[in-house]
Amino acid sequence: MRGERTALNFLQRMSGIATLTRRYVERVAPSKVRILDTRKTSPGLRWFDKYAVRMGGGFNHRFGLSDGVLVKDNHIAAAGSISRAVNLARKHAPHTLRIEVEAEDLAGVAEACRAGADAILLDNMSPAELVKAVEAIKGAAMVEASGGITLDIVKEVAGTGVDMISVGALTHSPKAADFSLEISPKGD
Repeated sequence: MRGERTALNFLQRMSGIATLTRRYVERVAPSKVRILDTRKTSPGLRWFDKYAVRMGGGFNHRFGLSDGVLVKDNHIAAAGSISRAVNLARKHAPHTLRIEVEAEDLAGVAEACRAGADAILLDNMSPAELVKAVEAIKGAAMVEASGGITLDIVKEVAGTGVDMISVGALTHSPKAADFSLEISPKGD
């Protein structure tokens, strides 16, 4: 009985993540857009959170920082430009790692394409901006939408032509499923 509450809390969290992920996946069907999690997981629960996303029909973005290179705004600022950040990443990262660049506007998208990014994360763009960005990329890189994606807009975002949609809410703020454990007396 000592582990009952802990086990139920754990099961409720994982079921909540899987259920929320399934809702996102169903909203974008029948498109081929992948719903991805982020690294925003609870401390000590990353393996379980990411497993729950997969059980809900979603995909894992990265397990950790070593699984791919994601060039974000601070990296770009430190390097001086997207092109320089991508060049530095290519110089220092293993050849097997994909390099993804976060772009906040169409100028960033154009520079990421010129720099040879393998994927471009379109951060906090409206659906209209996403359409323009996808058109500008023209298949030169995988395209991921991220930032503020809710169940209310995910279908519209999927319709913009992006390949992937990452949703931090899947693991950082899922609603726990409601479970209880009832023990029957022996013989019932």
